[in-house]
Amino acid sequence: MSDERRSRGTKDPSGTHLLIAGLGNPGSQYAKNRHNAGFIVLDEIHAAHRFGPWKGKFDGLLSEGSLGGRKTYLLKPQTFMNLSGDCVGPALRFFKLPLGALVVVHDEIDLAAGKLKVKTGGGDAGQNGLRSITATLGPDYRRVRLGIGHPGEKDQVSGHVLQNFSADEIGWLKPLVMAMVEAAPLLAKDDNTGFMSKVALLTATPKPDKPKKKEDE
Repeated sequence: MSDERRSRGTKDPSGTHLLIAGLGNPGSQYAKNRHNAGFIVLDEIHAAHRFGPWKGKFDGLLSEGSLGGRKTYLLKPQTFMNLSGDCVGPALRFFKLPLGALVVVHDEIDLAAGKLKVKTGGGDAGQNGLRSITATLGPDYRRVRLGIGHPGEKDQVSGHVLQNFSADEIGWLKPLVMAMVEAAPLLAKDDNTGFMSKVALLTATPKPDKPKKKEDE
């Protein structure tokens, strides 16, 4: 298979390897930022699914493991968000994977805070990490979009994404991330709908019990 065909998203016939890239900025000062949602999710997948140690490669941190019986690579670019493609592109090419084997986990200001969507292809909606990856590889990869909400004004976006998750946001972030971790094997099975459904089920607020009717005396 030629590199040109891979760049168009042709599926790997073996279906054995997957690359999940989580987006964020390196450094402890950014660790709890809304823009680092991708790093936060990958760190939890790494721990829960017993991936190997993080190793410096492709200007990023790479770990190898398995999800749903499929060999999977986790990648956290250390290039800063705007140059994410400089890390993700070389990794995908090195492992000779098609674009359809790439999943990118990222924050999304065009989704309400706490919402989750998965889609393949499309625009970058102003997300500079996606813009860089698309410029390097093309748009036809899967995106796991974790909603952080829009601040309301365009000139406030930069400050919004580079602020830490608030205490109230942590209240929905933790259960959402852990649900994503539990459902992650479905991503490895290319079951996007199943993944979203399982996350929704795991994070659903239990309905209060209906009061029992009093029996007639």
